[in-house]
Amino acid sequence: MSGIEVERRTVEGEVALELLVCPVAGSPPPLLFVHGAYVGAWCWAEHWLPWFAAHGYPAYALSLRAHGGSAGRERLNGFGLADYADDLAAVIAQLERAPILVGHSMGALVVQKTLERGIGCLASVFICPVPPYGVLPATFTLALTRPALFAQIQAMASGHRVSLDALQETMFSGPLDVDRLQRIYARMQPESRRALLDMSGWGLPQPWRAARAPTLVLGAERDTLIPVALAESSARMLGADYRLLEGLGHAVMLESGWQSAARAVLDWLEARDLTAGRAAARS
Repeated sequence: MSGIEVERRTVEGEVALELLVCPVAGSPPPLLFVHGAYVGAWCWAEHWLPWFAAHGYPAYALSLRAHGGSAGRERLNGFGLADYADDLAAVIAQLERAPILVGHSMGALVVQKTLERGIGCLASVFICPVPPYGVLPATFTLALTRPALFAQIQAMASGHRVSLDALQETMFSGPLDVDRLQRIYARMQPESRRALLDMSGWGLPQPWRAARAPTLVLGAERDTLIPVALAESSARMLGADYRLLEGLGHAVMLESGWQSAARAVLDWLEARDLTAGRAAARS
């Protein structure tokens, strides 16, 4: 969205955290976006933050510790999902109103780990979420059905370089401009080994302990990492509404068709009457 700037702020605490913000005047409910593994808040900044600000929502995106512009990169492998939940809780405490939390992939587990502490939110949206029971079913399926791609993903998890073809196949629904793909890859990073273990079963959330809030799960039709069947099962386990994003891959916020995913979130919020108090939307 032209004309809407993304501000960079720092949330001080145990670890200095990067917070990207598109503020909106008035007192609408804020949207707080939580990224997945291997990326940072930057993944939301190109499209989603200014788009939701243009539609009346203050839009925030957190870089979890050791990700993006947040501190702690030298200690990355010592951080787990509980540490990431500490980060999200610290940012929520800075907001004037209970937020709408939007978690992508691993970020969905971070949101759930935060909510199980009794921290409230107005609603939650989980996009291509790692299921509450972890990544092992998706990992085994990928290893059996696409072993070459699985090997490339394991290399990325270990901090090694992977081919652009593998990145495209893993994250996107179809061919992407090579220059754009290279720019995205240049900003990606290793993920914490401890967080990967947590997602495999060591530190999974207990969503039944969290206070109930309206929840939406979005699955992507062409998602290689979190197949549609797993997104659907997450929705059932969480008692959430479910929508399918047709034609999109895992990195929905960076896809050329990103706006259809953003619109699905906005339409659900409006249908749930979660838009009260929004500033006047711009076209």
